[in-house]
Parts: sequence; C-alpha cells; structure tokens
Amino acid sequence: MFWLSLLLFVIAAVTAFGLFGYGGRTLADGGRAGLLRGLAALCGGAACALYGWGLLSVAGAVLSAQDGGTDSAPPQVCRTPGWWERHQKGVETVDHSVRFVPLGFVCGTSDGKSYDTGHVPGYVNPAALGLALGGTGCAVAAGYATELRARRAGALE
Repeated sequence: MFWLSLLLFVIAAVTAFGLFGYGGRTLADGGRAGLLRGLAALCGGAACALYGWGLLSVAGAVLSAQDGGTDSAPPQVCRTPGWWERHQKGVETVDHSVRFVPLGFVCGTSDGKSYDTGHVPGYVNPAALGLALGGTGCAVAAGYATELRARRAGALE
C-alpha cells in the first residue's frame, strides 16, 4: 500500500502540474469559454494537489503501521483516543487498510468494526470533492458556451 500511495501521489502531482499550466495558459487566451475552461483546469489541478497531500499523509501512516519491532502491536497509528478502553474490553485492533475514496487510513477491530485514524487532514476530502465538482461545472459551462457561440455563428450565415 505504501508504494501504491506514492505512485498515486506522483500521478496526482504530475496531473496537478499539467492542469495548472493548461489553466493558466487558457485563462490568458480570454473569452468566456476560455475563462471557464481555465477555471475548470485550475479547479481540477487544485483538487489533484489536495488529494496528493492526503496521499502523502496516508503513505506516512502506512509506513508507520508496517514498521515492526517492539511496541508495534497494535500499530502506533491505530492508537487513537479510546483504543486502550477498547483493549481492556477485549476488542483488539487486528488490521489496517487504506481507503482511497474518501481518502483515509482505517484500522479494523476484532469485533468486525473499523475506524478512521484521522491521519488525513479533515479538509482534504471535502475540499477536493468541492473543487472537482466546481471544475466539472466550469467544464460543462465552457462546453455550453462554445455550443451557443457555434449555433449563433451558424444562424448568422
């Protein structure tokens, strides 16, 4: 999971860089559709950058959880507030996994339940979703503006 998280981080970083470049260039071109396409690309780039930031947090948690040795059971990252009380009641932390949508590091317990450790900052998932939806809306609006302009030009001929 650590290497997958790092691979996805690299993909998110490259995509964000490309979208920021395209968005800046498109904003400079002007026009209503160009403005909307540029905003869509910038929103997409920001969403990718935020998701990448969350992936770095997850990669750090995975690296810490996979570190064996003394005092490694349960993993340090799974020792959130309340874990000792669960342990005293006989509920042990037995597993950990990565959730990619929404992004998070999850620890499983012996009673079949699971809990998010909170390693991904709380603003990452909602902000990335909001930016992705905003970028999608801008892209759809840019397509609509381009279509209207094309229809108007066709009606004038």
